[in-house]
Amino acid sequence: MNRTDGLVRRVKARDTESNGGSSSSAANHADQEDNKVDKEDEMEDCDSKETRLTLMEEVLLLGLKDKEGYTSFWNDCISSGLRGCILIELGLRGRIELERAGMRRKGLCTRKITLKSDTPTGDVLLDEALKHIKETYPPETIQSWIEYLSGETWNPLKIRYQLKNVRERLAKNLVEKGVLTTEKQNFLLFDMTTHPLTDNVIKCRLVKKIQDAVLTKWVNDPQRIGKRMLALILLAHASDVLENAFAPLNDDDYELAMRRVRELLDLDFEAESAKSNANEVIWAVFAAFTK
Repeated sequence: MNRTDGLVRRVKARDTESNGGSSSSAANHADQEDNKVDKEDEMEDCDSKETRLTLMEEVLLLGLKDKEGYTSFWNDCISSGLRGCILIELGLRGRIELERAGMRRKGLCTRKITLKSDTPTGDVLLDEALKHIKETYPPETIQSWIEYLSGETWNPLKIRYQLKNVRERLAKNLVEKGVLTTEKQNFLLFDMTTHPLTDNVIKCRLVKKIQDAVLTKWVNDPQRIGKRMLALILLAHASDVLENAFAPLNDDDYELAMRRVRELLDLDFEAESAKSNANEVIWAVFAAFTK
């Protein structure tokens, strides 16, 4: 009886896997990617889970004036930069990928984004972008999605894809995490909600992390730089906020840091994306910003 019972249980388990395996495989893969991202985060910094920031939040935090609580009015790059962060976050979390290069070896900028998993990430902005990508057919390129999510498109049918109030929503996330606070400031003709810095430790840790990555912890091989750190450096540059992280450095360290960032910008993104363990979405976003 015991032997027979064991056989019956094994058959049932096999049947269950065959019926539900295909529908849950994408979700399981997405969970594995999330766990992988969490482990990479833990290796790259020592932040607790309560203060761990997304790429979008880190780039915005670099761009915010500490006391004033808003980004520079002259910065017209941060909007598209934040959309690039969103796409890379989705790529790192295993939600999207690039279509196959094919026999004709399509370039990064011409390959379309395809859905890898529609499992929610738990982040409202990421899930909103993921929903748009899921509902779009035929698929679009990275460059197109940066434009759509930014609202910088001439196609009236694509305006609905725009993610609105991204900076304000990210700032509210940082308020909830105890990094920023909320105030009202009067600017002559109108009142504006601002988000001054309240936890200087988090921002100082972020700045030091970036400085260390291009100075004391620098490695010549970009494949050995953590994917998230690599994305942070290049997207902070694309968003015109990297200067804020390097401003406290002395002249020699500043020149060295900028030279190493230029080395990253001068890489052959196509060649780097073809290497083993590379995340193609990351390199495609880089290529879109340097096009």
